[in-house]
Amino acid sequence: MCTSPWLQKKESEPRIGGIAMVTAYRFMRKGEETRICALVKKVFDEFVAPDYSDEGVGEFYTFANTEAIAARAGENGFIMVAEDGDDLTGMIEIVRGDHISLLFVDRRCEGIGKTLVAMAVDECLRIKPELKSITVNSSPFAVPAYEKMGFRAVGPFREVNGIIFIPMERPVN
Repeated sequence: MCTSPWLQKKESEPRIGGIAMVTAYRFMRKGEETRICALVKKVFDEFVAPDYSDEGVGEFYTFANTEAIAARAGENGFIMVAEDGDDLTGMIEIVRGDHISLLFVDRRCEGIGKTLVAMAVDECLRIKPELKSITVNSSPFAVPAYEKMGFRAVGPFREVNGIIFIPMERPVN
């Protein structure tokens, strides 16, 4: 496991309703998949699912369920979480050491996604020092957030099995 300075309690940017909070960032622990999936489903249902067909929603749930996340954990990737006390406020999953497969943040929180991406990039560089960029297939809803974090579209919007996305990339150095 990484000894990154990111994996500690940190007071700063993340806020709920304008109030600074102490947020802990760390790797997912075995057995937390259910909590993580609950956050992912809540945020997905509110912000992403309305743009998807029934086929796309079903495809997403097949990918982002407890069993699938548990199976992917440690397979050339990792999951990091953000929590405030007992509340899970964000999560990021990296696959292949260079691709964001899931990034979901409680809508009340500001700065959590940016911090999770920065932490994930640090860990990706630790795993793959030669890494030049990190990629994501962004939902239409999340494109502006990714652009604020330095990602740029590298292709047109696509739809595969009902999942609508735009491929994006960001240099890591």
